[in-house]
Amino acid sequence: MKTYSLEELTDKYIGEKGSNERELFEFELKTDILGEMIKKARKEKNLTQEELGKLIGVQKAQISKIENNTKDVRFSTIMRVFSALKATVKMSIDFNSDSHFELV
Repeated sequence: MKTYSLEELTDKYIGEKGSNERELFEFELKTDILGEMIKKARKEKNLTQEELGKLIGVQKAQISKIENNTKDVRFSTIMRVFSALKATVKMSIDFNSDSHFELV
């Protein structure tokens, strides 16, 4: 029986690295993970979606959409969520291996 790596299966069923299909898949996966992180942090702070929404000035539905990745959300809204949760955000950005930026 032949075994396949996750990378091989992803290449076959989603698309190879660099393809539009693969880029979209990876973007959606990252936003799903981000939503789960926000949900977990909110629950650890014992906040409801409504309470978190009030802290940053949005409706409960907007928090639900962020947590469930059902709508594109402004980056500024996500940053306000992390601020309300007193979370430190660290980002690393690579541009074709020529440049690297880190934001803390």
